[in-house]
Amino acid sequence: MMDFDLSNLRLQNQHLAKPAFSNPADVVKYLGAVQSQDYTGAKWALGMRLINGTDDGIEQAFAKGDIIRTHVMRPTWHFVHPDDLRWMLDLTASRIQALAKGRHKQLEIDQAVLTKSENIISKALKGGNQIARDKLSALLKHNGINTDEQRFVHILMHLELEQSICSGGREGKQFTYALFDDRIPQSKKLDHDEAVVNLMERYFISHGPATLADFVWWSGLTITDARAGIDTLKDKFESYVFENNTYWFTGSHSSEKPAAAYLLPNYDEYIVSYKDRSFAINANDISKADPRGTIFNHTIILNGKIEGIWKRAIKKDTLEVELTPFKKLSQLNLKAIEKAAKDYAEFLQLKDVLIKQVS
Repeated sequence: MMDFDLSNLRLQNQHLAKPAFSNPADVVKYLGAVQSQDYTGAKWALGMRLINGTDDGIEQAFAKGDIIRTHVMRPTWHFVHPDDLRWMLDLTASRIQALAKGRHKQLEIDQAVLTKSENIISKALKGGNQIARDKLSALLKHNGINTDEQRFVHILMHLELEQSICSGGREGKQFTYALFDDRIPQSKKLDHDEAVVNLMERYFISHGPATLADFVWWSGLTITDARAGIDTLKDKFESYVFENNTYWFTGSHSSEKPAAAYLLPNYDEYIVSYKDRSFAINANDISKADPRGTIFNHTIILNGKIEGIWKRAIKKDTLEVELTPFKKLSQLNLKAIEKAAKDYAEFLQLKDVLIKQVS
């Protein structure tokens, strides 16, 4: 992109090039929201953007409610800062609920089912209780509510969007739920336009350079909302036009040179938060990265580009990393990947790393 290095600017603004925060909640607040349906991967996504971050440290922040994991924006799980959750749900929940109506009809989930479920679950969670998903499912079944065929998932998502429940801490490896008002502080109400501008400013500061189409994909809002928001914010950002697309970004990005290699988790914001992901991968490699074409696997990043995928396993005190590069790795690139793997092992507080390549 001529003198406009899209990959480097994104790596810098997302604080992958140089972590700037010590507190996991501050990373989440800076990014606005972090996709997190793969909880293990999402913790590493935060860890890469933290100074001396550890998996245990993020787990503790999650248990305390400094980070909330819930459905917001696009209909999937995200990490969100508790101070932001009320206004974000006020802004985006109705659009997600509208998308879910057809599926609710198929699953025979009507308002009576939702109201009854809310009453049962709210009563059980009263008094600061945090209850695991399987126990809540059993509780609904005991009270005559069918939780088969994704019904339970949709019932819980509706209650999250209604600001009735949200994530609690974990019970072993089980996720729990708590009452929304027990975990989420009261905050100033924002009108629709204020909320759009607030979310958009957060996005372009942390994810820019990006287009309005990228923001619409990430936020789940409309292009009309995006155009109105950028009219309010355009004096705060720089813009760059390339191939008829306008990229918006802050001019105060870091000058830190990104690392040569990253082992990104699936759904990392560096990949998933943009509608157009062609900046990060050669077209011929997309099917190798993910047969679905969505690039939602763990990815090997070399000099800003996806050059392979990877898997992990933990055996005793050793992190095992299996690499599937798109082409033979040079010794220089392999050494950079080994450094990225050691960083991940340190995050997990493991002593050793074993790297294997799949030809």
